[in-house]
Amino acid sequence: MDLVIIRVLFIAVLTAACFFLRPFDLQPWAAAVLGAVAASAVIVFELRVRALSIKRLLGAVLGSILGIAGAAIFGMVLSGSLPPGGTRALLQLFVLMLMSYIGLMVGASKGDLLNFTGGLAELFAGERAGGKRNLKIVDTSAIIDGRIADVVETGFLEGTLVVPEFVLRELQIVADSSDGSRRQRGRRGLDILQKMQSHPLLGVQIVEDDFPQLREVDLKLIELAKKMSAPILTNDFNLSKVAQLHRVRVLNLNDLANSLKPLVLPGEKMNVVVLKEGKEYNQGVGYLDDGTMVVVDHARRMIGRAVEITVTSVLQTASGKMIFGKLEDVALKSEQVRSISELSS
Repeated sequence: MDLVIIRVLFIAVLTAACFFLRPFDLQPWAAAVLGAVAASAVIVFELRVRALSIKRLLGAVLGSILGIAGAAIFGMVLSGSLPPGGTRALLQLFVLMLMSYIGLMVGASKGDLLNFTGGLAELFAGERAGGKRNLKIVDTSAIIDGRIADVVETGFLEGTLVVPEFVLRELQIVADSSDGSRRQRGRRGLDILQKMQSHPLLGVQIVEDDFPQLREVDLKLIELAKKMSAPILTNDFNLSKVAQLHRVRVLNLNDLANSLKPLVLPGEKMNVVVLKEGKEYNQGVGYLDDGTMVVVDHARRMIGRAVEITVTSVLQTASGKMIFGKLEDVALKSEQVRSISELSS
């Protein structure tokens, strides 16, 4: 908001100055319009420059300086080969604008190739650390999910979490929903965000950057991630896939949870409570403490009871890990039958 006020004041001051000073002997209102247009052009240029990295900005400056130097040398050649007049002045102006433009564009596009040593290298390293490693853009699903607060408490997540205004608006819409479940989830998300703001090892930054030409929040997040060169912190499967197509780095909380689940091998034994019937005949389904689904053969009659099972196989899917097993007594009978068949043969 402060930047908006400063920009408005800048336009107003330059417009008023042109109105009273009347440059180029223009009429007052024509001069005021010229001043407003010039101020607007400066603000647009400032917005574009802010999006550049330090390397690209320095590359543009160096390219412009080299272009101006080349134009000055070329102007000296023109002054010695052409008589004074409008033609020579026009050619000198054209060469100056051409060389400056080419130097600016080439320098900005090749700025990332610059390699500095000493203090500047440390400055660029700090920019990379702040812009790419320590900034993380958070989406609505990660805030509502709540596990991000637990990760923060463990100290594994540091730096600054960037929460765009359009994500806050979406979270507010969920919190104001007429559906009780959605309203509860939205309010929990606001509470979790407030909890993270008070954490001493983590900064939460609210940014006003928006992309009005885009309607979907996911696409806005991807554009903001490109602009800030920061990863997106989410647990939305579809957003993760779309962001990867746009070559945007994603930190998926579900991937983190799956990677931290204990390794289970076939033949191991475990205890699980059978909660419901499975899709196949005579199957039972239970869950581990971390949410991993366990499918147990011949366990339909054990619904509501804790049983010991033997793991037969483990299936890794896009949504997580699934464990298949047999009841311990069924597994023992299978072993006995196999042993008898081997002895008889």
